[in-house]
Amino acid sequence: MDNKRPQPQPQQLSLAKSARQHCSEWIFRDVPSDITIEVNGGTFALHKFPLVSRSWRIRKLVAEHRDSDISRIELLNLPGGAETFELAAKFCYGINFEITSANVAQLCCVSDYLEMTEDFSKDNLGSRAEEYLESIVCKSLEMCVEVLQQCENLLPLADELKIVSRCIDAIASKACVEQIASSFSRLEYSSSGRLHMNRQGKCDGDWWIEDLSVLRIDLYQRVMTTMKCRGVRPESIGLSLMNYAQKELTKKHSLWNPSSQTKVDLISGSHGHEQHVVETIVSLLPIEKLAVPINFLFGLLRSAVMLDCAVACRLDLERRIASQLDIAALDDLLIPSLRHAGDTLFDVDTVHRILLNFAQQDDSEDDMDDASVIESDSPHSPSQTALFKVSKLVDNYLAEIAPDSNLKLAKFMVIAETLPAHARTVQDGLYRAIDIYLKAHQNLSDSDKKKLCRLIDFQKLSQEAGAHAAQNERLPLQSMVQVLYFEQLRLRNSLCCSYPDEDHKPVQQSWRISSGALSAAMSPRDNYASLRRENRELKLELARLRMRLNDLEKEHVCMKRDMEKSHSRKFMSSFSRKIGKLSFFGLSSSRGSSSPSKHSYRTDSKVIERTCASTD
Repeated sequence: MDNKRPQPQPQQLSLAKSARQHCSEWIFRDVPSDITIEVNGGTFALHKFPLVSRSWRIRKLVAEHRDSDISRIELLNLPGGAETFELAAKFCYGINFEITSANVAQLCCVSDYLEMTEDFSKDNLGSRAEEYLESIVCKSLEMCVEVLQQCENLLPLADELKIVSRCIDAIASKACVEQIASSFSRLEYSSSGRLHMNRQGKCDGDWWIEDLSVLRIDLYQRVMTTMKCRGVRPESIGLSLMNYAQKELTKKHSLWNPSSQTKVDLISGSHGHEQHVVETIVSLLPIEKLAVPINFLFGLLRSAVMLDCAVACRLDLERRIASQLDIAALDDLLIPSLRHAGDTLFDVDTVHRILLNFAQQDDSEDDMDDASVIESDSPHSPSQTALFKVSKLVDNYLAEIAPDSNLKLAKFMVIAETLPAHARTVQDGLYRAIDIYLKAHQNLSDSDKKKLCRLIDFQKLSQEAGAHAAQNERLPLQSMVQVLYFEQLRLRNSLCCSYPDEDHKPVQQSWRISSGALSAAMSPRDNYASLRRENRELKLELARLRMRLNDLEKEHVCMKRDMEKSHSRKFMSSFSRKIGKLSFFGLSSSRGSSSPSKHSYRTDSKVIERTCASTD
C-alpha cells in the first residue's frame, strides 16, 4: 500500500471506488459473495465466513439478522474510511500486506472499531498493529511524528487508544536522549586539564526541530508541553517555537500587509488559524529569560495586535518584552497600528504598557532588599545600566513618532514621563524629540508648549544642545531664559574650578538678568509693558552672549597659560581686574562696580520671578 496520509471525508468516495475495483483481485473468485459492506458510500462484495472469524462486530451484526439472512451491512463512521477497511478485509482473508508508520494508526483504530481483538481471535489485527507500534514506531522520532500526523483525522479514538500519548512520550524521551548525547559530544579538556563544555560548539541535538514543524498546532502543543516537563533545554524549546511560527505565520502574506485590510478582515476566515497559533505559541514560551530573542517576541506581539488575539496573550508578551527591554532596538518598538481614520501611524498604547511594565519591574527589583536599593543608585549597577539604555531607546522612539500629525500631546507626554527622572543623565535625546514635535505641531497653544517643555531638565543638556536651545525660537520664552541661566551657571562653575584659590563670590550674587529694577508700585499695565521690553532686550542679548562667551573662553586659555609660567600674585590680581571688567550681558553698572550689591541682587530676583510668572 502507498504511504499516503488519509484524506478528508469528501475525498473518500474516490478511495472507496478504487477499493471496489481492486476488490475482485484478492477475494475468492470461485465462491459468490454473500454479504456487501458499505463504507462511506463505497461497497465491498465479500464473504461472511472470513469476516465473522476475525471481527466480533460484524459477527454480532450478522447474528442479529440471522432470521432475515442479512446480505448488506453499512459501517458508519469507520475510522480511516474505505482504504483502511480494505486492509482489514485483506487481513480477514489471510492476505499479507505491510504495516507501516503511514497506516499503523488507522489499523489500530479500525481493529478497535471492528473489535478485531486478541480476546476474539488469536493473532488478530489489533495485536499485530500494537506490536508494530510499540517495537518499531516508538523507537524512532521520525516515525512517531508521522503517526501523529495520521492521528489528526482519527481523534478522539486515537487518544482513547493512547496512540497519541505513546508517540508524544517517545518523542520527548528521544529528544532528551539526543540532548544528553549532544552535551557529552561538546565536552572537552581545557589547557589546565579540567573538563568543561564548549558552549560555542554547534548543538547537534536539536535536529528534531524541523520534524516537529509538520504537526498540527494542537498536537504540537502537547509535544512541547511534554518536552518541557521532561527537561528539554529552554533554548531548544525556543528554537522549535520560532521555527514553527515562521512556517505557520508566513504562509499567507496578507497577514503582514495590514494596510490593505480592516480589523474585521484580519480576524475572520482563514486568519482564525493564525490567531490560534499565536496564542498557543505564547502559552508555550519558556519562563526563562532570553530563551527566545526579543525580536521574536516583538514579532509575536505585532501578530497578536493585528489578529486581535486574547488580551491575556498580549499582556503576557508585553510583560516578557519589558523584562529584557534594555536589549531591544528602535525598529522593535515601531509596532504599526491598524490604520483606522485618525489613528496614529504606530501603536503608542502598546509601547506605553511595555514601558509601565519595565518601570514597575525595576521598582520591584529595587524593593527586594536594602542592598539592591543601594546598588540601584550606582551608575554601574545592572538596573541603572538598563535604565540608561531604555531611556535612550525611548528618546529615539519619541523622535520617530513625533512627526505624526495624529499623535496627541497627551500620548507623547505620557511616553516621555513613564521612566523615572534619574533614568536620563543627559536629556539631549528628549530635547531633540520635543523639538521635532514642536516643529511638526506648530498649532500648539503657548500653554501646551510650556507644559511640554517642563519635561526637560535644562541643567542636563550638553553644551551643544544648550547652545541650540538658547536660539530655538520654537521654545517658550521661559524655557529660553532657563537655558540661558544654566549656560551662564555652567561657565561660572567652570571658572571657579579652574581657579580654586581665588575668593569668588557666590554664583547667585553674580547673576544679573536685567539692568532695570521693577518697582513694586507699578501698575499691572506698566509692569507688563516693562516685562515685554526686557524680554525683547533679552532676545537681543542671546546672540551677543555666545560671541562674548567664546571670547572669554579664549582669554581664559591664554591667561591660564601665562599663569603657569609666572606663578605670581601680581598676575592673579591683574586677571581679577580683567574679569571684573567683563559683563556677561554687556551691561555695566552705572556706579562702575563689577559686582552687584545685595540690593540689586534682590531686585533682579524679583525680575526673574515676574518674568517667569508672565510667561506662564
